Amino acid sequence: MRNTSSGPAPFEPGLEAELRAAVASFADGPTAPVVDAAAIERVVRRSRTRRALLGTAAACCVLACATVGFFALKPVPPAPGASPSLSPPANGACTPLAIGTPKSGSADATPTQEQEQTAGAGIALPDLAGMPVEQAGSLLRGLGLSCTIMRHTDWNAPAGQVISSAPRGGAEPVAPGSSVLLLVSTGKPGRT
Repeated sequence: MRNTSSGPAPFEPGLEAELRAAVASFADGPTAPVVDAAAIERVVRRSRTRRALLGTAAACCVLACATVGFFALKPVPPAPGASPSLSPPANGACTPLAIGTPKSGSADATPTQEQEQTAGAGIALPDLAGMPVEQAGSLLRGLGLSCTIMRHTDWNAPAGQVISSAPRGGAEPVAPGSSVLLLVSTGKPGRT
């Protein structure tokens, strides 16, 4: 016997019950999440603003460091009428160095033949860093040496204080009569 009815085909036993249970559990399940586009846009806008501010702050820091480095490392020639502590001592122990011209005995000059011959009987150079320029000049003159002054802006050393020397104190002995280059602080930039 054939089923001649025009209705749907019969289901396997239990399939209809499973389908009804699946539809009911889907309909009774949790609701779909609600997406708040305005809240997402606010969060994105805040993070972009933070990144822009951090980038601007980093650029300002780099610019400030470059500016400080430029002024801290730039040698400053003595101003006319500079304070007495910046001018060479009256006894002529040290002479100012014209910018860009090495003197004999400086780090850029080559030793003469006479200096090389007397290097064995050299003079031990004391550490001059931290001394006032007048005291360092008198000490060098007492050792039979001459000195040349090169001025330099330094945030940490007061004006008129020796920052370093070339050759450095405690290094190899220097020849008698040679010149020692003294790097002397002019103090913080912008001060007279």
